[in-house]
Amino acid sequence: MSGPFPLTSDKLKGVQILGSVPQEAKHIFNAEALGLVATLHRSFNAHRKQLLANRKVAQKARDAGVLPDFLPETAYIRNDATWTGPPLAKGLQDRRVEITGPTDRKMVINALNSNVATYMADFEDSLTPAWTNLVEGQVNLYDAVRRNLEFETNGKKYKLNLDPKRHIPTLIVRPRGWHLEEKHVLVDGEPVSGGIFDFALYFYNNAAEAIQQGFGPYFYLPKMEHHLEAKLWNDIFNYSQDYIGLPRGSIRGSVLIETLPAAFQMDEIIYQLRTHIAGLNCGRWDYIFSYIKSLRNHPEFILPDRSQVTMSAPFMSSYVKLLVNTCHKRQVHALGGMAAQIPIKDDKERNRLALENVAKDKLREVNAGCDSCWVAHPALVPVVLKVFNEHMKGPNQINVPPKVPYTPVTARDLLSPFVPGAKITEQGIRANIIIGLSYIEAWLRNVGCVPINYLMEDAATAEVSRTQIWQWVTHGAKTDQGVTITKDYVKRLLNEEYTKLANAAKPGNKFKRALSYFAPEAAAEKYSDFVTTLIYDEITTLGRAVAAEKL
Repeated sequence: MSGPFPLTSDKLKGVQILGSVPQEAKHIFNAEALGLVATLHRSFNAHRKQLLANRKVAQKARDAGVLPDFLPETAYIRNDATWTGPPLAKGLQDRRVEITGPTDRKMVINALNSNVATYMADFEDSLTPAWTNLVEGQVNLYDAVRRNLEFETNGKKYKLNLDPKRHIPTLIVRPRGWHLEEKHVLVDGEPVSGGIFDFALYFYNNAAEAIQQGFGPYFYLPKMEHHLEAKLWNDIFNYSQDYIGLPRGSIRGSVLIETLPAAFQMDEIIYQLRTHIAGLNCGRWDYIFSYIKSLRNHPEFILPDRSQVTMSAPFMSSYVKLLVNTCHKRQVHALGGMAAQIPIKDDKERNRLALENVAKDKLREVNAGCDSCWVAHPALVPVVLKVFNEHMKGPNQINVPPKVPYTPVTARDLLSPFVPGAKITEQGIRANIIIGLSYIEAWLRNVGCVPINYLMEDAATAEVSRTQIWQWVTHGAKTDQGVTITKDYVKRLLNEEYTKLANAAKPGNKFKRALSYFAPEAAAEKYSDFVTTLIYDEITTLGRAVAAEKL
């Protein structure tokens, strides 16, 4: 039967798979799904690359002293109070607690068995994009959408709780950001975008079934730096819905506002996605990373120890305040940040204090007007639910008057680096080294979500760690003891912490390799835009190319 699109066989010409596709994943890599990957690549990849080139131009301007600001050319969008996002989608009206994590089978089952509103299944910061992780993740989500999910390991069985009386959390998928490629899939000799690959396979295989199950094809969209990057997603959404015959607007996208440039374009991002937008999220760790990276040439924007840059820091609270106001004005969700704590099982008092701090943080968020928040571990769910249930009586706060009348947030508010009581400590430098080395070492072993000091760390916190040290060395910052942070000083601390970590680790660890990547960045000898792109080639398993038609 012919239609408006080219025949599948034509679309698959020039498509090569350089990774192994096991028998149990063949159904994921069906001809039509790969045809959508190829079609989206051919239609949109050149524009994606141009947008990435635009990022470099914008960074050069910031390096030269042109600080981020609200765009004058889009003032008409910000100043028009008449437009809004779409009605809230089924399964996304109440999002008060969202759990996040990678797409391994045990995690997917545990997340969907949690007493949360939604589960963000992550192909991005908490997943090392090793080919086997990606393939297995797609299989796991295919089964999750169909409520057909079981797993057994070490004699222990896990299965989805299908009790008809319980709410199964709404599944939301986070594809990779625009900067990441998928080198195991070539179209016309060129690697496809990681984001297009993750999105297209999940969407083609699961969109119709998700709607049948009572939710829909829902996504979290990361790492954008400009509203035109949101427009690219919107164009891809429209094309993909047309491709499989779904009404436009069936897709919903929640955008992580986790870069400094994006904070100045929240209205514009919602506007570009206005038929598909579900809300904006406060991606706090990546936001701090982006703040430092964006303003890296300027010593007046030095930040203190990571542990001191909390959401109550003025520039962070201004960012949340602007996000909540913008979202509610446009009738979409304002999604709060992550509680990354994990249980401290061997110390009840420390565990109690940690949970107390989580509750205080979530109270701040709900009082700020946030409609939801993230948790990294199911043990936090009762603590966070209690706060939101007590202080958010309806499904969301979109039309609830703010507790404190809104006053406009200025560019100065978003840029001011002032943090009360701020200081840089040797302990803070060491903590950054430990987190950076430990995370990269785990990532090189294909593990993208790592418990370190009772916090669940992902790529975002590793980015903050190495970027902070780079900033301190580059600008000769001083510790609270008056010590100038030099390359030699950092290298000494690096060697000390590396030795401890390597000696305590199991044989076969990858700390030496992790040090080779982390040390030049921390010593300010080089600066990479993303640690994940820096080390991506380490985890690729490129094999003999197989034509897509022969899968």
